[in-house]
Amino acid sequence: MSSPHATTPPSIIVTGCSSGIGAHCARALKAEGWRVFATVRREEDRASLEADGIEALLMDYTKADTIAALVETVFSRTGGRLDALFNNGAYGQAGAVEDLPVDVLRQQFETNVFGWHDLTRRVIPTMRRQGSGRIVQCSSILGIVPYRWRGAYNASKFALEALSLTMRMELAGSGVHVSLIEPGPITSRFTATALTYIEKNIDLENSVHAEEYRRQLQRLRGESKPARGKLGPEAVHAVLRHALTAKAPRPHYIVTTPAKQGALLKKLLPAALFYRIIGRLG
Repeated sequence: MSSPHATTPPSIIVTGCSSGIGAHCARALKAEGWRVFATVRREEDRASLEADGIEALLMDYTKADTIAALVETVFSRTGGRLDALFNNGAYGQAGAVEDLPVDVLRQQFETNVFGWHDLTRRVIPTMRRQGSGRIVQCSSILGIVPYRWRGAYNASKFALEALSLTMRMELAGSGVHVSLIEPGPITSRFTATALTYIEKNIDLENSVHAEEYRRQLQRLRGESKPARGKLGPEAVHAVLRHALTAKAPRPHYIVTTPAKQGALLKKLLPAALFYRIIGRLG
């Protein structure tokens, strides 16, 4: 995707850039000639991005005023244009479904679904007027294949998949394209954050799943073998580049071998057998 003005680099908002996928993609896109507006939730995370020539802005998906301020600032700096949005910032709330307090499930959706929806809706009118734009959602293989003990996160990503694919159909012919990236295990601080949230929000000791939680926490703390097939964030950037620049971007980009295997088995196996196999994992 190229800018409509020869001397003006294409512009993109990338969210969740304090570390991991967002931080890597923001820097890689900058190196490829994009004008990158990278969002972080904490002031202390801005400096390293700004040192690399990236315009770092504060935004929290759970605070509508920060989403509005972000969009206003970006449009004021670009003269009212935006070529692409990469929704990426999210977290994973672990815990058995029966152990999830309603407020904890609601908070998962506030960050992973409602905040993304708010930001996306704010940029679509501009993209429609331009007759061009790319919206790329960093979903997860867990938005296609559910996983035990990840019900809240699974649900948020399944919801994101449905909203995004519907939006893709509704934007057909407008010049605005929507794609989903569905990574499997990627090196990031995601696991460390998940550990914080399960310890904060789940009654681990009094659950019927207490023994399983002890095993899960051991894995999350890195005391057992690492995730099979884990790749670096550059694997996400590779497909993001295609989603942003290809004439006909795909609806789905599945990343990592375990994710591809899971999606393929879901297509090929009878449902009862598939969920029995998946239910033994984790």
